[in-house]
Amino acid sequence: MSVKSITSAPVRRERSPLQALVVVTLLTGLGAGLGGMLLALLLHGIQHLAFGYSAAHLVSSESFLQGVSGASPERRVIVLTICGLVAGLGWWLLYRFGKPLVSIRQAVKSDDPRMPMLSTTVHAVLQIVTVALGSPLGREVAPREIGSALAGWLSRRAGLSVADSRVMVACGAGAGLAAVYNVPLGGAVFVLEVLLGTFGWKALVPAVATSAVAALVAQAGLGNEHQYLVPSLTLNASLVVWAVVCGPVFGVAAWAFTALTKHARAQAPKDWRLPVLSLLNFAIIGVLAMHFPQLLGNGKGPAGLAFDGGLSLSLAAMLLVLKVVITASSLRAGAEGGLLTPGLANGALLAIVLGGLWSMLWPGASLGAFAIVGAAAFLAASMQMPITAVVLVFEFTRVSHDFLIPVLFAVGGAMLAYQACVKWVPALQASLGLSWSGASKAR
Repeated sequence: MSVKSITSAPVRRERSPLQALVVVTLLTGLGAGLGGMLLALLLHGIQHLAFGYSAAHLVSSESFLQGVSGASPERRVIVLTICGLVAGLGWWLLYRFGKPLVSIRQAVKSDDPRMPMLSTTVHAVLQIVTVALGSPLGREVAPREIGSALAGWLSRRAGLSVADSRVMVACGAGAGLAAVYNVPLGGAVFVLEVLLGTFGWKALVPAVATSAVAALVAQAGLGNEHQYLVPSLTLNASLVVWAVVCGPVFGVAAWAFTALTKHARAQAPKDWRLPVLSLLNFAIIGVLAMHFPQLLGNGKGPAGLAFDGGLSLSLAAMLLVLKVVITASSLRAGAEGGLLTPGLANGALLAIVLGGLWSMLWPGASLGAFAIVGAAAFLAASMQMPITAVVLVFEFTRVSHDFLIPVLFAVGGAMLAYQACVKWVPALQASLGLSWSGASKAR
């Protein structure tokens, strides 16, 4: 057999050579870092062009929220209408002419953990473009998909075993997350807790290495900055007790949000209706953004305002309701994107409302402190990743480690309440259904 044929069809081994594992690990981290950096720069470039701010700089001190707030209301409507056209036509064409998409979770569990490179790349770029144009969904799935697709391709070329290939595909996703948000520890923990479900050293070493390399590479183009600028916050007894009391509330809210978004995704069309619904959905969001520019984007804006204590209770409540509605409607219309940052924003907004009411009974804690704790609790429950959520919130905000106490109390309560909803709500619905059926028969 020729060298060329061996290169084109590597033998899959039961055990991978150490040298091959090391090379694939380093190349996955490097590739995911470059991919995450380029996607982030693409996002910034489209945002600046679409809304007309910081035109001379891809990475600037002016935030997206400042940019869209400075744009005219009419411009917001036009840009969101364009977003609807791009989303609708883009995904409709991808579903019609592209290879079937393979999710990261599917790839990690597959005997052939590869993802179609071209279709996955188009899918990722569409997410970045639409989020840049104002879609309320998250941008974190795109770099994760690019990292996973690259890792799967590298693993295949290196002839890694199926088990090691699965690990590398998961590590590629974590590295993409680490790169785009500058969260090296969060990316690694996401791999171990969410994708692989193990902290064994065979998974831990490549997860940590790929995320660290990716974050370091991405910093070359994006800078070593954290996602949110949080003022100095203090811990007190009021906040701790509130975290214990309200933790379960975040769990119930997270369960409801998850059920809503799952239903919306399941109902999303992939035929000719997708462009029509997408255009209508985003045009309506544009009209709403004429009065509430905070709605645009993945939720980083309102989350930042919440952490900074810059929201009133009434505005936070209004933004929370509208964010949930437009997130679900965008998924229902067929748009794609993540729910990490939207979930973080929902938790922060809900915390402002609950914290503001709590302060009327027991003053002392700042609204920003409530928002930090609530964001972690909602994110942990909605995505079922308590450890990852805690790590991400602390890496996002660089808040004092003193906040671990109320955050852990709230996350624990939220997780318990979420699991209770998973267990008891279907049983309650079934019971009510039987009762209603019985009542109907009696009539």
